[in-house]
Amino acid sequence: MNSTVVKLAGSERQPIGEIVREAPGASIAQVTVILRRAAPMPALPTRFLPEYGSSAADVVAVVASVAAAGLKIVGVHTPSRRIRVEGTVADLCRYFHTAVHEVKHADGSIQQRMRAGGLSIPAELAGIVVAVLGLDDRSQAETRHIVADPNAVGVSYTPVQLAEIYQMPPADGTGQTIAIIELGGGFSQTDLTSYFGGLSLAPPTVTAQTVDGGVNAPGQDPNADGEVLLDIEVAGAIAPKANIVVYFTQNTDAGFVDAISTAAHADPTPCAISVSWGQSEDHWTAQSRTAMDNAIADAVALGATVTVAAGDNGSSDSQKPGAHCDFPASSPHALGCGGTSLHASEGKVVSETVWNDGKSGGSTGGGVSDAFQLPAWQAGAGVPKRSGGGSAGRGVPDVAANADPQTGYQVLVDGQPQVIGGTSAVAPLWAGLIARLAQLNGKPLGLLQPTLYAGVKPGVPVTYLRDITSGNNGAYKARPGWDACTGLGVPQAAVSAL
Repeated sequence: MNSTVVKLAGSERQPIGEIVREAPGASIAQVTVILRRAAPMPALPTRFLPEYGSSAADVVAVVASVAAAGLKIVGVHTPSRRIRVEGTVADLCRYFHTAVHEVKHADGSIQQRMRAGGLSIPAELAGIVVAVLGLDDRSQAETRHIVADPNAVGVSYTPVQLAEIYQMPPADGTGQTIAIIELGGGFSQTDLTSYFGGLSLAPPTVTAQTVDGGVNAPGQDPNADGEVLLDIEVAGAIAPKANIVVYFTQNTDAGFVDAISTAAHADPTPCAISVSWGQSEDHWTAQSRTAMDNAIADAVALGATVTVAAGDNGSSDSQKPGAHCDFPASSPHALGCGGTSLHASEGKVVSETVWNDGKSGGSTGGGVSDAFQLPAWQAGAGVPKRSGGGSAGRGVPDVAANADPQTGYQVLVDGQPQVIGGTSAVAPLWAGLIARLAQLNGKPLGLLQPTLYAGVKPGVPVTYLRDITSGNNGAYKARPGWDACTGLGVPQAAVSAL
């Protein structure tokens, strides 16, 4: 193996917790190696071209290098530029010039394969390899749902009721596919049959797909099951004739990126990919953020709209000091989904404000990205400067819908009726709406923001959505037009024109 190496930009990790010991070198692990594009993709991709994948020459170079090091190639996917590599932990660490450890967390639990510092790659692969994910297998994301306290619930809704309240166009998702990304948990057909039967709907066709060893495992983690069933039940009730494919993967940076890429490049291409997991931008490496953003860019170029929960911890996103955005909602290729508190009667809106239940109840995420620049389509929206000063970044969210657990969604989880809120519910709601719109239009919508923001001006509501002008999420206040709480607003009848 060539002894000359170069640093892999953006691969630096900070350690978390107390190091117990070096991770067992003989154990087998897999990593995802991501290659550069053969040709740059435009900022507003309208279709996916072969040259947006990796070149044959680059694939040959990487395969030859890792094979010479005694590592095994277990998968190559040229369109998404991914090579899956397997080896012992010792051999992988030797090849990428790092060390991994078992780390003890504050709760006493131990997680393996956590590293500090950056990675290095053979010099001949400089510029070819842009990310190496999964050698550090710490949990990358958290769910964005909150189970309501039964004593605190003021009112709750079924997704069918919300479709009526938000004046969604009459369609059922026929001919469409919705992909849902899950980093844990599972669902049972028994729950789905019971839930949809209670709504007088036939259960949608729901299938589970394995990515990087993730499996549909209901009953092992009730919290994650709540996320999975919330996502399926909301999207499925909004678009009951759509096919729903749930991609189960490991909760690592590699698993998350691989699931998005696998869903994006599936046949048929989903009209929507719903993501209700996230983490503050600060907790991602630069290489993993870029890899995820590129995977989402692939999805929209292929025609999918990627709906992503904006977070449930207000403008701070549980980080101090200052304001922080949740990722991947802050990807400029994702449709960031914020949350409201909705009060309606007999199918009509009585009031709707920014969701903010204070420290004990959560609040919609939203803010200005520190990682991504202001997109051209958002330039006229009046996005403020970043909390740390300087220029404006990508503003989050783009759209919103009901998310307050106290005005939450009626769902069924592991046989138990629950009311659940959080922006986790908004991403699948919008995915279901996208399926209705794609059915009516006879074509996918892809990147929706250039249409939503067309002609946008600060302080002026847009055509397609109903503006939310009351409330705050901490650092940001609702206002006429776009704001960093509920974006451009919530669905209304005019959304049918998209």
